[in-house]
Amino acid sequence: MNLPTRLYLLALIIVLSGCASTNTHYYTLVVPASATSTQLAPSPFLIDVMSVGVPVQIDQPQWVVRLGDNSIGVLEGERWGAPLSEEIRSALSAGLTQRLNTQDISGLAQPPNRPVLRIKVQVRRLDNWPGRQVELHADWSLSFAGDTPSARLLCQGRFKEDAPGGYAQLANAQQRVVALLGKQIAKDARRWSLSRSAECAAAPA
Repeated sequence: MNLPTRLYLLALIIVLSGCASTNTHYYTLVVPASATSTQLAPSPFLIDVMSVGVPVQIDQPQWVVRLGDNSIGVLEGERWGAPLSEEIRSALSAGLTQRLNTQDISGLAQPPNRPVLRIKVQVRRLDNWPGRQVELHADWSLSFAGDTPSARLLCQGRFKEDAPGGYAQLANAQQRVVALLGKQIAKDARRWSLSRSAECAAAPA
């Protein structure tokens, strides 16, 4: 095999390798902190955002999307920066810390003389319809460390966001539904901190 032929084959292999490879896009559910947000008075309690429960079929780095009423697809080229359960927990932690003006001490020792509100979230459904919408169903519980087991607030909610366009818009819609969940949890946290007999705040229509 002469040199020109070898160079041609080498170039062909490089071109074919480039065609076979696909770009992988990575996304996060954590919304950037707003430098212009209004500074709220510090909450009198800390928070502990616990591990988030997520249906096993969607708890993976690859995106899982709805293709129809009874079919789903796994998008290898569209991925979260971490497993979905950790992405949601990180997004809720960042949002609640900002909305409540407090600190998430998850994984740290509880400081003395400072109440800690434990926040447990279970995602029931996260349906992603490319070009259409995102729908999130979730339950959450709030309880202060040291309270009796019966002193617990159990809530649930459904959140929807339109997602016209491509995958970038779908990612933004997923960010927004998780942010809506965090906003609702923050409302309940304020009410529960004031009265252990409080009920869940009314979810937006």
